[in-house]
Amino acid sequence: MGDKPENTGTGTLYVVATPIGNLEDMTHRAVRVLAEVDALACEDTRRTRRLLDHYGVAPPETIFPYHEHNEERAVDGILALLDRNRNVAICTNAGYPGISDPGYRIVSAARDRGVDVAVLPGAGAVEAALLASGLSTAGYIFKGFAPRKSGRRRRFLEEEADRAHTLVFFESPYRLGKLLAAAHEVLGDRLAAVCIELTKKFERVHRGYLADLAAEFECRKVKGEVTVVIAGNNPKFCRDDPEVP
Repeated sequence: MGDKPENTGTGTLYVVATPIGNLEDMTHRAVRVLAEVDALACEDTRRTRRLLDHYGVAPPETIFPYHEHNEERAVDGILALLDRNRNVAICTNAGYPGISDPGYRIVSAARDRGVDVAVLPGAGAVEAALLASGLSTAGYIFKGFAPRKSGRRRRFLEEEADRAHTLVFFESPYRLGKLLAAAHEVLGDRLAAVCIELTKKFERVHRGYLADLAAEFECRKVKGEVTVVIAGNNPKFCRDDPEVP
């Protein structure tokens, strides 16, 4: 393969970012690599086959699921393929493998074995939401999904309450109102943005203060992928700051 790293006597593991919504966000390099690898491990084989069909790419002879419920077994299978000098790609339904999706364990195991790992950059909801929010990009932290239980969710938010960096979360549309209400209670009335269905036809960004957003989404039904961005602990992003209208 044209961009295969220095050969170590094993196959190469390709970590492939896929579109988070808009299929046009697939890179030329990712399409080429998916057409060339010997095996493909993916979160949902049906979703990935549709992506391959869109680009006219025939799936490799070996294609199998790799998700949180079979991760240990799938990692063993991927390592066995790599040991046989097979090139293997991993991908999820959207975005990067390993970012709130399985991927970390196979990359770590491959590195421990001295296997070449190539990350193919592409679309990601974290950066897209951060930029769409209009909030500070000087420093930020991605927190993934907040815990489901209220006590753990509160403690999860308290960890960042005094820090100045912008916060980015993924959240289920069914728990969005609870996250916003808890964030308002713990963090205060800061500027925030709720980004829904990024890059898709019905993409929308709701920007405002946490109190207003919590009220807006308390009972509102939301469909699609949700990313929440919340300003850091800085007076200029808080409603009670006289300099903020």
